[in-house]
Amino acid sequence: MKKLSLLGLGLGMMASLGFTAEMASAQSTLDIVKQRGHLRCQVGTPASGFYQLDEQGNWFGSDVSICRAISAAIFDDPSKVEFQSVTSAVRFTAMANGESDVLSRTTTWTLFRDTQLGLDFTTVNFYDGQGFMVPKDSGINSALELAGATVCVLTGTTTELNLTDYSRANNLEIEPVVFEDSNVRNDTYAKGGCDAMTNDKSGLASSRAAFPDPGAHKILPETISKEPLGPVVRQNDSQWMDIVKWTVFALVQAEEMGINKANVMDMVASPKSPEMARMLGVEGDLNKGLGLEKDWVVRIIKHVGNYGEIYDEYMGTKGKLAIGIPREGSQNALWTEGGLMYSPPFR
Repeated sequence: MKKLSLLGLGLGMMASLGFTAEMASAQSTLDIVKQRGHLRCQVGTPASGFYQLDEQGNWFGSDVSICRAISAAIFDDPSKVEFQSVTSAVRFTAMANGESDVLSRTTTWTLFRDTQLGLDFTTVNFYDGQGFMVPKDSGINSALELAGATVCVLTGTTTELNLTDYSRANNLEIEPVVFEDSNVRNDTYAKGGCDAMTNDKSGLASSRAAFPDPGAHKILPETISKEPLGPVVRQNDSQWMDIVKWTVFALVQAEEMGINKANVMDMVASPKSPEMARMLGVEGDLNKGLGLEKDWVVRIIKHVGNYGEIYDEYMGTKGKLAIGIPREGSQNALWTEGGLMYSPPFR
């Protein structure tokens, strides 16, 4: 499905979050999605690596792949997704009022967002941290040299709050220049409208990759925050939360077990372990609590691949579309390789 929805107009006229969230949760999200025939997945404005449009209007990227995996688990078809491109400022409202079924878009898991917006974070699919980018010819080599600088930043984000905290803590008197649209922010920075730009470091790498001369910009060494990013759903629908959460876990566990797009059907024919047999639906009935078919994990892997395949294609250093963020030695490596990517047991 290539449909693109642009939300944001008139959302301020919506009723309170609590009221609209209650209405949206009157029916299970899985039933709504099945009856509608497709998933509504909220992404941001296009950002390399995470969510981007090709020339034919098809979305691709690591966060897009999460939604395609959910679609595959439900429909055995990764294309049954309506992608909704929403600005950061209204993303949570669009979720709470039921316009989106899942939010998959570089969103940081915080206590406030998880407890006071009528939403639930499911799990982490990318570990990130906030940094700064400056022109190479600026002569700036450290974020501590940004005293009095103007810094481009998206409003309504933890990035904006972290910038203020960092400036105050280090007596830098940084002047934030705020934007609702990441493309406008990037364009302003690239044309010299700000001395620096701040975002999660993966986001900076993504933006730099799209600049006419990426080599003219550098990301400063400081990381000023923890940014665990992951999919978000509405509260009070535990089955839907489990579907989204365990879809991400299935991607990670498949990589750990060596199951990929190319060999998944061979693994179904001859599972290498009892846990693999359970996860692939060859044995047991682990699917029942999710309300999905027994082969829901097989559907995900055969259509979308495992976590490592997605990372390599869009985020890492191997794929043609990848934005060049090394995975080895990072928090995004599997726990068996020193990272934090870990799935609970399929038992």
